[in-house]
Amino acid sequence: CFQISCQGATSITTFVGVLCDKISPALRHVVYKTTALAIARDMKGKIPDFSGNRYSLEVCLLRYLAQEEDFEKYRQYLTCPKDALESYIETRVRTYCLDQNRRLEKFLDESLTLLYECIQSAVFASTKVVKDRKQRNNKISLWLDEFCKTLGEVLNLPRADLKGIEHQEIGDIEFLNNAVTEALLSLKNQLKTELADADMSSFERQPHTILAEQFSGCWEQCPFCRAVCTNTIPNHDGKHQVIFHRPEALMGYKWRYTDHLVINICSSSVSSELSFRLDDGTWIPYKRYWDAGPPYSSWNIPPDPSMQAYWKWFVSRFSKELEEVHNGRFEGKGKIPESWRKITKQEALAELEK
Repeated sequence: CFQISCQGATSITTFVGVLCDKISPALRHVVYKTTALAIARDMKGKIPDFSGNRYSLEVCLLRYLAQEEDFEKYRQYLTCPKDALESYIETRVRTYCLDQNRRLEKFLDESLTLLYECIQSAVFASTKVVKDRKQRNNKISLWLDEFCKTLGEVLNLPRADLKGIEHQEIGDIEFLNNAVTEALLSLKNQLKTELADADMSSFERQPHTILAEQFSGCWEQCPFCRAVCTNTIPNHDGKHQVIFHRPEALMGYKWRYTDHLVINICSSSVSSELSFRLDDGTWIPYKRYWDAGPPYSSWNIPPDPSMQAYWKWFVSRFSKELEEVHNGRFEGKGKIPESWRKITKQEALAELEK
């Protein structure tokens, strides 16, 4: 009797050890996966920047860029707006999760607790099924069948991975239930300690990536001024268009035979007698810009002389940097009006918010 008891205890120790070794990495993976989704969902619900569409988020990015007043960040935005927006979202996520409220630790802890309770429920459910069965054969195999089935979508624990322990000689299912419960609590506490030191690099799929995917849309930029198409559908039908165009100096356009940068906006130029030059030297009238072929022909640029105060402020504030980058000058026809220089950052942002 003593020998059988010892053998049963050894079998249970082996069984529980192997089971927890399989659960541990799967649980850790799901904790991070669940937490990343929870953070993205939480921020979309609570942070005003993420409650609207892609266009309203871009306005938030422009506000952030103005607050930072860093020309290199503006360059990234003008060159690759999608990367700049993702970078902005990542900055907001990091701030939200790693501030003094230690939100990341709380999110991870909540996910761990929820998943631990699911696993514990699966243990109880499997024990009940086995105890209710009249037949006494293959109890452990049946317990494992039920356990993996009950966990289902919650945890990826393939039944085939547990074949090595399904023939353990274990008679007392209640004892097994208690041993697994105890080991799971120990595993949970161990993971809780580990998660307390986690940072954003611990995620396989980042929360900011999940959040950014919810703000998809068209990323084509106006070939004259780099304004981003405001259509919220990628690969949309019809032409690209924007609400407001920007000074063409942002693309480095210069007046013919000079190094003077163009401060006109393309939506104003399309109703003028002006022309622009293609890389091959061909001159095309602005009012027939589509004759230039792609990418010009894929845009709809209706005549509109209105320009946002934001870009007037930007050109004035970073005129030296723009001159350096585009090897030009704001002189002659490209001279920045005094009225632009008087626009304050606060005024530019106030108009942008409208």
